[in-house]
Amino acid sequence: MRHLFVISLMILCVACSNKNERESLPEGFSFLSDIASSIQQDIRYFGNNNFLGRPVAGYNAAACVLSTPAAEALALVQEAVITIGYSLKVYDCFRPQRAVDDFVNWAADADDQLMQSSYYPDVPKDELFSRGYIAERSGHSRGSTVDLTLVPLGTSVPLADPLSAGFDCRAPVAERFPDNSIDMGTGYDCFDLRSHTDDIAVGAVVLQNRHLLRDLMEAAGFTNYEQEWWHYTLEDEPFPEQYFDFPIQ
Repeated sequence: MRHLFVISLMILCVACSNKNERESLPEGFSFLSDIASSIQQDIRYFGNNNFLGRPVAGYNAAACVLSTPAAEALALVQEAVITIGYSLKVYDCFRPQRAVDDFVNWAADADDQLMQSSYYPDVPKDELFSRGYIAERSGHSRGSTVDLTLVPLGTSVPLADPLSAGFDCRAPVAERFPDNSIDMGTGYDCFDLRSHTDDIAVGAVVLQNRHLLRDLMEAAGFTNYEQEWWHYTLEDEPFPEQYFDFPIQ
């Protein structure tokens, strides 16, 4: 009987913990998994698979948080995507301001070139800001910007060690860091001209894939950032002038 009581108490604690996490979000924000659970999540800044090569400040969990209107709009995109044999996969959603500050501090350290060959092989680190790849204020911190791709239904995120080799984000898809994304011409967060959505150098098939994603997102009210095929912001975002700094947990 005592064991049953302990187990019940543990279940209750887990439920309370999950409830408290959701209640900790500011009003107007939601976990994407609560609104569109079928959307895959591959939150790169929670681990080492990103241009810093380490977890980023503020990412205490691999979870996608968005403004509720952005999450609801993304759920509509997912409904359309599923009918053509794909699923959305998000790489990053809400980004705390402390994470953006972490990027700024990283960029100031000229000696840290750990991930250069993988993420910015042709761009000097001290030019990442001036070229528009990183900003001291990010739309992600307003809660309605999302980085994402399309993946075939039934596929899952491959497991690989991002630090085991210098995967060039511009290489052919079979030679880039393993990802279940359809071929978008570059890896995610590839700081290169080839990541520009309409760059013709990537070829007709890749452009078709990028434009398919763009058409689907625009139909739900999102706008693409032309230098990053993966980057979309809800046009009618609820917090256009606010930058939030709560951690993801």
